[in-house]
Amino acid sequence: MIWNNHLYVGESVSLKLQKLKWRINHNAGVLGVYLISLASNPDNLLDIIPSTDLKLLGYPKRFLHIIGIAGSYDEAVELVIQIVNDTMKAQGDLDVRGFLKEDQE
Repeated sequence: MIWNNHLYVGESVSLKLQKLKWRINHNAGVLGVYLISLASNPDNLLDIIPSTDLKLLGYPKRFLHIIGIAGSYDEAVELVIQIVNDTMKAQGDLDVRGFLKEDQE
């Protein structure tokens, strides 16, 4: 799993971010937390994944690129809107992958 350098973090999880990242990286259960990643389907922009899905056997998490973390589904949707808005302001298009790649450099 790859964590983005500039991680979008929801307010409800901001104070316990390091602990949540550790638990997710070590396959410990975390209820009520949602991860935002680059879409697995190139026709989509982003995926919202319940962190409990990562515990499923065979879940393809090796190349999962995490760009956001939220404490609820609604908060995750708000973060996705923020990411898309930031992309539009910076580039004038919806190339989220390109925007985040630039952000890493």
